[in-house]
Amino acid sequence: MKKRAESPSELIDARIEELGDWRGEMLARLRALIKAVEPEVVEEWKWRGTPVWSHDGLICTGETYKNVVKMTFVKGASLKDPSRVFNSSLEGNVRRAIDFHEGDKLNEKALKALIRAAVALNTSSTRGRSQGRRAGRLQVRGGGARD
Repeated sequence: MKKRAESPSELIDARIEELGDWRGEMLARLRALIKAVEPEVVEEWKWRGTPVWSHDGLICTGETYKNVVKMTFVKGASLKDPSRVFNSSLEGNVRRAIDFHEGDKLNEKALKALIRAAVALNTSSTRGRSQGRRAGRLQVRGGGARD
């Protein structure tokens, strides 16, 4: 009998358990925070084992390495970060990340604000694209005078 494929949420659960140390605990805390801020978030498993959270587009990833848990905001360069939580991938024009090391404390208030801002950015981008498509179709259908 063929084994049922695991859902992304189950794969994330397994990763947290398999880590079995501070990295698993940190990933679980970040995941809980994301879900608390955006209950409709979609959990995905991409790029051969990276937890990803989406809502109208990618919000962030939760990567685990030997000495760090990295939370990468896919459109982080477009987000305001008044608390200066971003501490990694600062040189790019698109993404920003937060590296968490063993013993680091979460600035939950600032993280929640970044997650909310990322969701809002995705939602506004999605609305803009769909409105633009509708406007484009209307222009084509309306057309101009024909010769």
